[in-house]
Amino acid sequence: MAAETTAQVPPKVAGALTRYRVMAYVVGVMLLLLVAVAMPLKYLADTPGPVAVIGTAHGFLYAVYLLVAFDLALRARWTALGTVLVLLAGTIPFFSFVAERKVTRTTRAGQRV
Repeated sequence: MAAETTAQVPPKVAGALTRYRVMAYVVGVMLLLLVAVAMPLKYLADTPGPVAVIGTAHGFLYAVYLLVAFDLALRARWTALGTVLVLLAGTIPFFSFVAERKVTRTTRAGQRV
């Protein structure tokens, strides 16, 4: 595999990027658990408990994801459209993983999202 050319990322941006990456994975996993496990249990097995627990956890963690992503957007000087798209990525299953990869590559290359 060819080595990618990366620009020097300022420490404040690097720290914000790490926080964003962690939250993108956490929110993505929680959303998948909610959609693939808790919702079928609620509607197929008449067990609403997991939706209440996982749904609440995902909602709280999504709020943290919004703050962390917005912090990174400010530090890395993203465009308004890029910021909104990344913020919405935590609401669609699998999109937070896709957005995280794109944001990481773009930010490490020294470009704006």
